[in-house]
Amino acid sequence: MNLPATRLHPSWTMLAGDFPAYPGFDRWPQRSQRQMSALTRRDRQACMAKIVVSAERAIDAPADAVYRYVADMRDHHPRFLPPAFSDFHVESGGVGAGTVTRFKVTAGGRTREYRMRVDEPEPGRVLTESDTGSSLVTTTTVSPRDGASLVQISTAWDGAGGIGGVFERMFAPRVMQAIYADGLERLNAYARGQRPEQ
Repeated sequence: MNLPATRLHPSWTMLAGDFPAYPGFDRWPQRSQRQMSALTRRDRQACMAKIVVSAERAIDAPADAVYRYVADMRDHHPRFLPPAFSDFHVESGGVGAGTVTRFKVTAGGRTREYRMRVDEPEPGRVLTESDTGSSLVTTTTVSPRDGASLVQISTAWDGAGGIGGVFERMFAPRVMQAIYADGLERLNAYARGQRPEQ
């Protein structure tokens, strides 16, 4: 079976509108420190952006088997993680909803630790991993396709504000896309090497 190349879809949606013109601008010197702090916080939040990075690939294995490999955090999932992931272990549970995992990801010269809670909005098709320490959520969707399957991975998080957020939106999607492309290739190789009962 000839499989199409991995398709990657970076996207991000700016939540900020035009720079707000506050009523009474000429009276700002008379505003209290508390009022000014509140306005600063509001501007900072307005400049934040939701960042979404997605990738998909056809997997040469039935959808039910592929979903099982993704959802089994003890026996299958760690076996096709890219080298960017390290110190992966299951804190509680092990398969599907309720599982909690910990791992590190090294990307762009930086290493960060994640603690993820697994949920299954659509058992057998959609699995989410939510970072307990941030807004980051990764959604994996497995759909049947002509006896094989299509796997889509999408991660979304609230980006930083200011100049740091600009660089984050420029570079983070590229780094994560490379990791996801590698992970999907590894998942395809792993799924093809499994016996049907596994």
